[in-house]
Amino acid sequence: MTRIFPLLLILIMIISGCALHSNSGVHSELDKMVGQMVMVGFRGMTADSESLIAQDIRNSGIGGVILFNKDCALNSTVRNISGPDQLKRLTSSLQSYADIPLFIGIDQEGGIITRLTAEAGFMQTPSAAELGNSGDKDAAFRAGKSISSTLASEGINMNFAPVVDVNCNAVNPVISGLQRSFSDDPEIVADFAESFINGLHSENVFSCLKHFPGHGSSVGDSHKGFTDVSETWSSNELYPFKKLIKDGKADMVMTAHIFNKKLDRDYPATLSRKVITGLLRRKLGFEGIIITDDMQMAAVSSQYGFKDAIDKAVHAGADILLFGNNLIYEPALGTKAVNVLKELVLEGKITEQRIKRSYDRIMFFKNRLN
Repeated sequence: MTRIFPLLLILIMIISGCALHSNSGVHSELDKMVGQMVMVGFRGMTADSESLIAQDIRNSGIGGVILFNKDCALNSTVRNISGPDQLKRLTSSLQSYADIPLFIGIDQEGGIITRLTAEAGFMQTPSAAELGNSGDKDAAFRAGKSISSTLASEGINMNFAPVVDVNCNAVNPVISGLQRSFSDDPEIVADFAESFINGLHSENVFSCLKHFPGHGSSVGDSHKGFTDVSETWSSNELYPFKKLIKDGKADMVMTAHIFNKKLDRDYPATLSRKVITGLLRRKLGFEGIIITDDMQMAAVSSQYGFKDAIDKAVHAGADILLFGNNLIYEPALGTKAVNVLKELVLEGKITEQRIKRSYDRIMFFKNRLN
């Protein structure tokens, strides 16, 4: 018996390993659930059946993609978007490879943060700062509706907007500096964000509040490295999230990679169970989808290994792991992330029950896509 058991264990591991990296296209229930938790960026204006992103979707069952108009790693304007007709063909082909409808997401906030640009032939809308300064909530609704109409016509069903960070710091390079906040008044932020969301919902596009628990007071950019808001953050920054969740307007919430020792002395928000499960889920009562900010941003990727970061984000409570694949490009990144998630389950570090909780939340929204 003592000799048989090690041999049996080795055989099980070999079989598991083969199943883990199988590209047969036949998905187990675990494969299906894990795949839905991964959203990834890719290169290409088209996606034929042999493309890497088609393989990520078809063979690894990833649940979503994010589109960009620029390739940051190449410092190029050639990425996913050249014009309305091209984009519609791209999103249609992407969906054709999916057994479960994809979330196709984009950052179309308005103003500076715009992936569908005027140069490419798309309608433009004001920035959040311009809308807030106007004092006209109806203008925020019209902006949201205009964006939603454009996205829906192009086959995009998720907008990573609105930003509900409070404009606490006028020299913040990534929020105030890019005119992404509606106001320095939390109540105004909540009111204008709600109008904007109502506009998005009018054309059945999902919204995503960002960046929880508040990035407006930072003096650094979490794209570039460790960002500590412990001395600048205020609980007032939670108000827009709290109000929009209470009013039933929050489809999804994106976590920030900021570190705040007032909330967690060990981990940045994206990897913090105290912040995601304790504060967002339990205290604020959010029941929708929690999605991470780009896991390749230096605030996370420079401090944690790929597998460790995924493990911590899932344990913290994230439902979807977002990999922009743009700051740094890695071929077949979606498949890599799916395989790491499955490894963590097979190693007993993450339970299938935990995966199923996220899968059920994701499918609740995906069932509304049809």
